[in-house]
Amino acid sequence: AADGQTPLHRERPVSGFAAFTRDPAQFLRARGWWLTALLIVLGGLLLNLTPCVLPMIPINLAIIGAGAQNGSRGRGFLLGGIYGLGMALAYGVLGLTVVATGGFFGALQSSPVFNLAIGAIFVGLALALFDVFPIDFTRFQGGHGPAGRGAWLALSMGAMAALLAGACVAPVVIAVLLLAGRLHGEGVPGALLLPFLLGVGMALPWPFAGGGLAFLPKPGGWMKIVKNAFGLGVLLMALYYGRLAWQGFHPAAAPAGDGIAAGDRAAWNARLAEARATGKPVLVDFWATWCKNCHAMSRTTLRDPAVVEALKGFVFLPVQAERPAEEPARSHLQALGVSGLPTYLILEAAAAGDRR
Repeated sequence: AADGQTPLHRERPVSGFAAFTRDPAQFLRARGWWLTALLIVLGGLLLNLTPCVLPMIPINLAIIGAGAQNGSRGRGFLLGGIYGLGMALAYGVLGLTVVATGGFFGALQSSPVFNLAIGAIFVGLALALFDVFPIDFTRFQGGHGPAGRGAWLALSMGAMAALLAGACVAPVVIAVLLLAGRLHGEGVPGALLLPFLLGVGMALPWPFAGGGLAFLPKPGGWMKIVKNAFGLGVLLMALYYGRLAWQGFHPAAAPAGDGIAAGDRAAWNARLAEARATGKPVLVDFWATWCKNCHAMSRTTLRDPAVVEALKGFVFLPVQAERPAEEPARSHLQALGVSGLPTYLILEAAAAGDRR
């Protein structure tokens, strides 16, 4: 709350993963490194169940399981481990990039080219699962040993799976990246390993899946049904990314509703001046049309009767950031410390006119 206004909600004690996602830095200070690292690894493990990764299981098993077709548990385990290493390295490199450049994870998902490319990949995978054309990875596995082309394929596909999963559960990934960046800024170099730990958690099941495939029975007719179901899931993800790409190539001509565009200095100052005249604090909502979590908040939390009642004590200001990595939005977001979407800021009425 600000200036004695009604708070948005009553604070309720939270624990476990909920406390970590709310304020990871505070959770680390209260609970210590070991529990924080354990939760990050657990969060990475759960990423395998997201809609971006789960439907790709048949393709992933074809990559790491091909070596096990010869009855070699060791080879399947090794390829599964390499596949998992790709996941861990992807998040490790992502963490280093974010800390070094000051960028944020959601900016990549705002690129229409990126979304179009991912949608095209999902279309290809869906058609393969529907047997429109075969994707045969076995030719990459033979004759070169575990360190040959098959290993590089497993490594690269593991990295891709990690990035796709991150797009589905951006809040968890962003929480870890923000924690790493904040602690690194406070002089804790070891914080750079936290995104890597997220990838390690995601990688945990895959060596065992690869090793166990050598003893699985040959697929029967039931696998055809399962494969088609996964194909439908992949196709739905392709449509989702295609929609994001379309929105990116055709951005809104003007901000939706009574909002303003990020980087519009004149509109920003005018709205803050109006708010200062009312004496109410300002609740700023940074959002974008491509941000699925923004839409989820609008459909649920912001429509909750208790929240609607509490918001009567605030001036609500939506700020649309369709291109967060481009000017003039980039400078606006960086000046206010916005590191991902959605972000909500409360500006006190007395100081709102000084904010730029």
